[in-house]
Amino acid sequence: MPLLLVLAAVLLLLLLIIVFKLNAFLALVTVAIALGLAEGMPAKVVLSSIQTGIGSMLGSIVMILGFGAMLGSLLIESGAVQRVTYRLIATFGIKHIQWAVMLTGFLVGLPMYYMAGFVLLIPLVFAVAASTRLPLLYVGLPLVASLSVTHGYLPPHPGPTAIAVLFKADVSLTLLYGLVIAVPAVIIAGPVFSRFVKRYNPTPPPGLVLPKEFTDAEMPGFGISLLTVLTPVLLMAVGVVASLTLPAGSPARQVIEFISDPNIAMLLSVVVAVLTLGVRRGKSMKEVMDSVSGSVAGIAMILLIIGGGGALKQVLVDSGVGTYIVAQFNNLHLSPLLMAWLIAAILRICIGSSTVAALTAGGVMLPLIGTTAVKPELMVLAVGAGSLVCSHVNDSGFWVFKEYFNLTIPQTLATWTVMETLVSVVGLVGVLLLNAVV
Repeated sequence: MPLLLVLAAVLLLLLLIIVFKLNAFLALVTVAIALGLAEGMPAKVVLSSIQTGIGSMLGSIVMILGFGAMLGSLLIESGAVQRVTYRLIATFGIKHIQWAVMLTGFLVGLPMYYMAGFVLLIPLVFAVAASTRLPLLYVGLPLVASLSVTHGYLPPHPGPTAIAVLFKADVSLTLLYGLVIAVPAVIIAGPVFSRFVKRYNPTPPPGLVLPKEFTDAEMPGFGISLLTVLTPVLLMAVGVVASLTLPAGSPARQVIEFISDPNIAMLLSVVVAVLTLGVRRGKSMKEVMDSVSGSVAGIAMILLIIGGGGALKQVLVDSGVGTYIVAQFNNLHLSPLLMAWLIAAILRICIGSSTVAALTAGGVMLPLIGTTAVKPELMVLAVGAGSLVCSHVNDSGFWVFKEYFNLTIPQTLATWTVMETLVSVVGLVGVLLLNAVV
């Protein structure tokens, strides 16, 4: 009966989001209340559980996501992203233009949300395709694959970060493992796959240009731009190295672990960006802070949705359903990594939102974390990979790709949907291989 109630709760979540078009945060909280009451929890306990779930989830990630939004805004408005993009294209040349675009998407996608990175970089893709006379999808797919992988696999993006907190995984180690898996996923879904869709040769929608074309004098230098983009990744990577090489009680290790903590790493990255891309470029502190303040508004709904996922997770834990789920799934003798990927994949196909699918799958899988020898960091990546599979008409990303690349629905299914599925499947294979060697 407990498992049937969980299945009914998931179906109710799908119904509210897909059929009634209810906001994902409202749907998650409503389903959490319904599930708690159906499981026999007193109404006050349900309310307390929901508040605890939202608070514990947001308390752990709000700094990371907030600082990430600020960093992304500073990178965009300073011209740093444009500087990195143009330099990479000039370095790689037309013959290897796909690799330049792919690397650009990867570097920009690390600190920036998928949609922000897509809207920022897609005019550059159009300009590159026009100037090189190459097919639009041939140039564009490597970029989109990179942005998708960083969004689904890697902290500090909302889904992976929230699941890492949920599973008590090391965020820096998750990032390190994620980078190992992300590289082959991007290559296969980007440069390799794009060679098989040359029969589609769309033209960009008319009138679409760069939101702002920076002059050379307006942009910061390439070195400082690249360093600012990579600062959070470098800080977290140093922390992983220190944890593997320095003694536990070493003062140096304690200092490094403090500054490499994802919250502090993102804060320091924003401070670096304020200095290198703001004050040092002649902007007043008020101008820089206005940009920083405005950037946070864009992630408000993302934070609420993640909080709603935390509420549903906490009800699953407090109602005792988790213990029952553990017992039932242990009898299946299925790899926990494969199970996590399957649950996230099914929810992704049904719901559309990769973040909601990941959070819901994380709540279902949480009770299994303590009963398996699988590293929680790999479980995070399995859920993240599953949450990207088979994007179709119920996903906003599907329609954004369709409209920007001026494709029909069948063409979008044959390009975008296949690309997302490749990213997901390669991610699963990578997680399984990593699990065999780490």
